[in-house]
Amino acid sequence: MTSDKDAVLRVIIVEDEDLLRDLLTISLEKVLRIDVIGSYRDGPAALTNLQHDHPDVALLDINLGKGWTGVETALHFRALNPFIGIVLLSNYARPELISSLPQSSLHGWSYLLKRSVRDLSTLIRGIEGAAAGLMVLDPELVKMRQSETHHLLKALTPRQSQILALVAQGYTNQAIAKALFLSEKSVENHLTAIYSRLNIQSTNPEEHARVRAVLAFLSDGQNTDFQ
Repeated sequence: MTSDKDAVLRVIIVEDEDLLRDLLTISLEKVLRIDVIGSYRDGPAALTNLQHDHPDVALLDINLGKGWTGVETALHFRALNPFIGIVLLSNYARPELISSLPQSSLHGWSYLLKRSVRDLSTLIRGIEGAAAGLMVLDPELVKMRQSETHHLLKALTPRQSQILALVAQGYTNQAIAKALFLSEKSVENHLTAIYSRLNIQSTNPEEHARVRAVLAFLSDGQNTDFQ
């Protein structure tokens, strides 16, 4: 998990489609704070080089053809490096993959749809969020979740729901404040209220409050007690 927000993030790409792998590499090489240090067609090849590469974040297609899936590959990575950030790419909206991950491995996952990574800012938020130990969802998944009527969102005020949706997309407090024309202090106060309504222990450094809030956002609303 990278704590220095100004540090260059070392990224590897695991993608079996040669064209997409090259396009991702070319796009990310334009970002000064990201360094693509390796690209692989399958999980075993990437795992073999993991300890040599020492990446901060792994960008993986969920469907890697024959052999390990992207999720299986990511869990192999986590066995060697518990703090490596994981960004999963998929053609399909299957956010249940995130909520079904082992409880001990919930930090530092991003789930993005392939069609969304054409927006480089979305891809960068996913990478930086994963490196920071957060959980980041694709904007389309967030919109889908907002359109569903379940009691979790009904328990929040419209402003709180708006802020939670931005948290789920990997926006920082500063970015949320800028997007909603609020002060950062106001955003912090809203987040405190959100955590309280979701029964999240925001003062516990091991609770990963933002991660738990996104998991609650993903849930069906029938169990939001994370204490």
